[in-house]
Amino acid sequence: MSKIDDLLDEYEKNVRRPWRKRVDGSQKVWFVVYSPNYEREIRARVEEFEMATTQADHGWTRCDLTQAFPEWMAQHEYREGYFEDPSGFDFIKEDFLAALADRVRSALTGADENTVVALTGIGTLFGFVHVSDLIEKVESDIRGRLVVFFPGRHEQNTYRLLDARDGWDYLAMPIKA
Repeated sequence: MSKIDDLLDEYEKNVRRPWRKRVDGSQKVWFVVYSPNYEREIRARVEEFEMATTQADHGWTRCDLTQAFPEWMAQHEYREGYFEDPSGFDFIKEDFLAALADRVRSALTGADENTVVALTGIGTLFGFVHVSDLIEKVESDIRGRLVVFFPGRHEQNTYRLLDARDGWDYLAMPIKA
């Protein structure tokens, strides 16, 4: 079996388990953790995760963040200035994080208690926002489960996106192969 097959098997085991209803937002977050080298293969096979979810009698909503920054920046009034000198635009990160949280929140509020909202494209946020900040902003809106496809590492409750950033402690459930 490949690493992706093993990861899919672990995901299937978790999605089939009964979901406790009365838990706080952080306990409704699952991180599907894999090496950044597998990003393209994961994306090509995300439908298999969807199928495992629906076969376990849960709904599925995908929220792909791959194009979130370019789409947001294309609409921003200061985009030309930002590209000329990005160092003077620290406020852009906060504005983008707020817009990103609204986008994820929209997917979450459209999903019921029996639905997985799957976040893909997280790696594209590197350098713009911290995933931990995004999760913190939306965790109170999670009704079912939020599954974050996470290209990075998880060791001792510490997550590292793309193996590059200092990690952060988070109590979400890791799903690893």
